[in-house]
Amino acid sequence: MALEACPNETGVEEQQLPRSTASLIFPFASQNFFKTLSSLKRSTLSISNRLVSIHRDSLFVQKVADHYNLPLVANERCGSWYIHPDHKAGSAYFKSTDGHPGQWSFSTRRLNLQILPISEKHGGYECIVVDSTRRGKSMPDALSKTIPIWCSAVVGASEHSQIEARLDAFVSSAKLLELDLSILRRQISVQLRPFFLTPDCPYPDIPANASYHPIICLTASHRVHGEENSENNYIQGAGDDSEGWSHGLTPALFWQHRESLMSATEGELPSLIGRLTASNPQPSQMTAATLIHPTTSIYIGPLSSIASESWDAVTICNTTNPCANSTTTTTTTTPPRTKTLHLPVPQGKAGSRALRSHLHLLPPFLHAIFQSTSPTATLKILFTCPTGTDLAVGTALVALCLLFDNQGKRHRSKDPPAKASEAVETVEKIDKAFIRRRMAWITTAKADARPSRETLQAVNTCLIGR
Repeated sequence: MALEACPNETGVEEQQLPRSTASLIFPFASQNFFKTLSSLKRSTLSISNRLVSIHRDSLFVQKVADHYNLPLVANERCGSWYIHPDHKAGSAYFKSTDGHPGQWSFSTRRLNLQILPISEKHGGYECIVVDSTRRGKSMPDALSKTIPIWCSAVVGASEHSQIEARLDAFVSSAKLLELDLSILRRQISVQLRPFFLTPDCPYPDIPANASYHPIICLTASHRVHGEENSENNYIQGAGDDSEGWSHGLTPALFWQHRESLMSATEGELPSLIGRLTASNPQPSQMTAATLIHPTTSIYIGPLSSIASESWDAVTICNTTNPCANSTTTTTTTTPPRTKTLHLPVPQGKAGSRALRSHLHLLPPFLHAIFQSTSPTATLKILFTCPTGTDLAVGTALVALCLLFDNQGKRHRSKDPPAKASEAVETVEKIDKAFIRRRMAWITTAKADARPSRETLQAVNTCLIGR
């Protein structure tokens, strides 16, 4: 565009300087300029650059593991990208949202007690928890805030001062779950102490005979201070939010076919990944079901676990019934007459909402099973859905609240309960604290149990009408 002319004090016209960057560029050129910037950003955040960055960061992770000789625990889902499956000792589920400023919380839904036995197998309650984060900070809040809160709450013993002020409440929340942690406390006689490590800082010095158990919170990625393309196409936190870029590639497939993936061009990668995912179907969950202690009869697992053992009763949360060849009970008001209860609900939020209208069938179904067996008989009752981590957890939680006492023994009455409030032969009131205590049974036994908020709301509606 041409510069505008305006008269000065002497009446002589002068060219007026442009007042913005955009005015220096013709309109069409401006559009092309921003298209070019977007194209450059997309090329920097390409799949190939992500995989190269992930591999680079994984070398640092392994170097740290070798230095401390400690097991590697992936904070899911991002952490698994940075650990070779042969070196991965287990998984944790610490959420950054529990450590966001002003929202610090000890999650009773994600107890993460499973990492302690993992650490014990390697000689002590010590491990390295691996995670990463995208550009903007050096360490995710899951490592810098959530894990320190967890360490304090499990063992019981500016921003930092505000978190410290809440620790007693977090410890109280853990105690309200009424879990039997006596064995754990006898074994962990000293504190759990978090140490923080990134590629940009020196290794912390941990004495060999320290009076605490170190939990090393390891950020896999180097911090990028400039734009994405400022460090030779390196991407900080490249494994984060993989559903947005991976085309179905999983950490296990990446490590299994790393060489062919990293040698392919960007244009070849989507089709290559498609072929790999098609020829290497990855089971989303283990086939085996998990026994929920302190009961001796309640199991939770994916649909594939139905065929893994012989069950006395099965509750199926799925649109189709894999046991359709047998006589089943669906959503009717008649009492169940068989050992299979099919709740035809889809996955996701829609399924969680639909679950509300089906949960009333569960107490009479299980009551009929209980009445047909001896009180001393050990039953095997499976709750299942496609993943074994959401809807199955919700239905099992209802059963635990309504039909089992605090010792995990099943109630036995002559008549099936007409409604939820009549199902528990105990003086305890079913409220949210009671439901959390039963949920703690599940999360302690099954670390990957992750019922959605909508599923838990369906459970609350069934149990307390909220």
